[in-house]
Amino acid sequence: MTKREVINLCLMLDGAVEDYPFDLLTETPDAWTVMRHKANRKGFAHIYSAGGQPIINLKLPPVEGDLLRQAFEGIAPAYHMNKEHWSGINPNADVPPELLRALIEKSYELTKPKLQRKSGGAQ
Repeated sequence: MTKREVINLCLMLDGAVEDYPFDLLTETPDAWTVMRHKANRKGFAHIYSAGGQPIINLKLPPVEGDLLRQAFEGIAPAYHMNKEHWSGINPNADVPPELLRALIEKSYELTKPKLQRKSGGAQ
């Protein structure tokens, strides 16, 4: 799987946008791509290349991330992110494509905009 294919997987999610905050808004082989929610601009996936391989950092519940790191060589603590909440995934390692898609969706759900409370309730 290429970096562009990983980006395209993320773009299939409703309201996902591609951003290059560290590289003047252009895609280059070494650029970090941040996949964001259009509504709140929160990043749900950070995609970069390491050793010629695409790596995608995804937010996961800490216990789930820890279990996945033990089960798959292609899942490790995320580079340059909170190691408890973010995992780095090499999609070309031993991680099945269906699992990668599910983890992207989970990260997307964990970072999506929260519903705003209506003000003016009972006091």
